[in-house]
Amino acid sequence: IIVGPHSPGFVADASTAAQCAEIGVILLMFGVGLHFHLKDLLAVGAIATGGAVAQISLATVASMGLLHLFGFSFFSGAVYGMAIAVASTVVLTRVLADNHDLHNPTGHVALGWLVVEDIFTILLLVLLPSVLSPGGEFWSALGMTLLKLGALTVFTLVAGQKLIPIFLGYVARTGTRDLFTLAVLALALGIAVAAAEFFGASMALGAFLAGMVVGQSEFSARAAAEALPLRDAFAVLFFVSVGMLFDPASLAQDWPLMLATLFVIMVVKPLGALLMTSLFRKPAKLGLPVAASLAQVGEFSFILAGLGISLGIFDQRVNNALIPAAIISITLNPMLYRKAKELAQRWEKGTHGDQAAHDACMVVPGEGSRARVVVVGYGPVGRSCCSILQHSSVQPVVVEMNIDTVRQLRGDGLPVVHGD
Repeated sequence: IIVGPHSPGFVADASTAAQCAEIGVILLMFGVGLHFHLKDLLAVGAIATGGAVAQISLATVASMGLLHLFGFSFFSGAVYGMAIAVASTVVLTRVLADNHDLHNPTGHVALGWLVVEDIFTILLLVLLPSVLSPGGEFWSALGMTLLKLGALTVFTLVAGQKLIPIFLGYVARTGTRDLFTLAVLALALGIAVAAAEFFGASMALGAFLAGMVVGQSEFSARAAAEALPLRDAFAVLFFVSVGMLFDPASLAQDWPLMLATLFVIMVVKPLGALLMTSLFRKPAKLGLPVAASLAQVGEFSFILAGLGISLGIFDQRVNNALIPAAIISITLNPMLYRKAKELAQRWEKGTHGDQAAHDACMVVPGEGSRARVVVVGYGPVGRSCCSILQHSSVQPVVVEMNIDTVRQLRGDGLPVVHGD
């Protein structure tokens, strides 16, 4: 807010901040994809698809009614509702990661929900101009978009599964750490940009698919370690770019519309998500955190609102209401998520007594039945250590830089991680 064009003093370059923020979103979704396997996405497909569609519908209907009170048409309210129904990729993934929920059932459902919303946004961005243009071909535009999305998925998951490991294997054999880091960044950014340029998808979706492919290869741990510092540095600029859009003077006139927007974002959307998780018979410890994580808006909402303004669907008042509402929801979301988790835990404890805590502490059979030791490096000393450990009924887990050694050990059935 301080370095934005609506505050006195120094004004930063908004376009540069937005581009850096986009890089942060790409690296963030690439990192999420590294730990999110296809089977996890398919496992939550029903609740993610049904829940996202129902939540978007509920937010759309609520926005149509509320914006009609402010003099907007029902069509304008519908478009606005669909814009604010989409949650922020950056906020959701950071909140889940900060609360250690990114790789458990809560995170899988929330991320699956996010992927469905992402696909919905792409369809809306493509179809909205064709609906409003004279003689617009709606069905041909819809068919072409779905065909491109299908082609992107097949190309990334099928062709990418063959080509990306070969490429990273060649780079890993050079033994140059900087070159491997550069290769990971080139993959993440290259596939993300190709997804947008050639397939009409979002860069975030392309990066997510690229991460899923790399995550299923032997390079997943090392790729995650190399991308993490850059991801955090760029992702934080997303919040800078949002703050720069805020115009404090606009609140004096448009605060009622801002409050109505905030009501849909922080009340209607979470209630819709909670209702759908209940209908799918999910426990409160999953339903409440998922609902809370979706009670915010971000990058795609601004894009859809900007498209609506450019097409004449609504005026600048919508942006003046959306930006402060987004800032408030983003600021409150981490606290809301933590409170939702606490409430869910109290609910579970009150309903099931100490059984829930007992179940959470149980070790999965086979996971903790044998002692383990991490052996860093599989040189002469590492080989000797592994031999001694195995004779003592201790399971060695090797961390090794040489990709050929990693493949040999994996072929021998020894747990091994490729990395430094």
